[in-house]
Amino acid sequence: MIVPHVRRGGSIRVLSGRDLDAALDLLAADPVANVMVTSRVTESGLDPWRLGAELWGYPASGPLRALCFNGANMVPVGSDPEALAGFAERARRQGRRCSSIVGNSDAVLGLWSLLRPYWGPARDVREVQPLMVIAEPPVVPGHPEVRLVRPDEIEIFLPAAVAMYTEEIGFSPVMSDGGALYRARVMELIVQRRAYALIRDGVVRFKAEIGAVAGDTCQIQGVWVDPSLRGRGLGASGTAAVVAAAQRDIAPVVSLYVNAHNASARRVYERVGFHEKGTFASVLF
Repeated sequence: MIVPHVRRGGSIRVLSGRDLDAALDLLAADPVANVMVTSRVTESGLDPWRLGAELWGYPASGPLRALCFNGANMVPVGSDPEALAGFAERARRQGRRCSSIVGNSDAVLGLWSLLRPYWGPARDVREVQPLMVIAEPPVVPGHPEVRLVRPDEIEIFLPAAVAMYTEEIGFSPVMSDGGALYRARVMELIVQRRAYALIRDGVVRFKAEIGAVAGDTCQIQGVWVDPSLRGRGLGASGTAAVVAAAQRDIAPVVSLYVNAHNASARRVYERVGFHEKGTFASVLF
């Protein structure tokens, strides 16, 4: 969707604790697409200091019709043109604080069309990323060696996590601060029992994490297979093992999103039993 120009952003407000129920109600309209934001809001509430972000609401008064999470990532929820115009104007005034804009493709691309003259060019714009979901048991057997990663295995797990991030995003997460923040995030997922791997001979051969959890929905991120083992079915059996574990221990509905051009990954997920539910987009800075 293309919005022609940035309009006045006075119809936007920063949400606070009194808006929590209304925000969660709006997010619940699409629990799969909104799981990233719902997870953060459920865990931390709406206080910007605790949330590590601001959650903007549209309109400034009356029932909420759209939201925008503005933190390390910017995630618009809802593609109302007036809301996107308000979000864009507020973001333009504040200056870019995020490393990406991600979410429903209509909302992301509409917001980016307004911000591109001020924030562009982006490092990469991924316009089509199928959002996939599975609510039934995987249709292929899970690999029996895939298991939760223990906290004492962080040094084994971290190189694979860094390799996945670098391959997917295009630069290493250890470049800016030596990797301290990324290591902390990886350890957080391990401690939360949301990091899975196949570790053989002290080396990670397959890995994935549950990056967001909210209610009956969770989202897989960071699926990675050792390059020397690709094309042998490990991606499917490893992902199936993670899906089965997540459905058993975390949430019955499991989602992920994938780049449209990554045909091999899409085939893997379809083989596991995922089907497309929508389309995401990402703008990377």
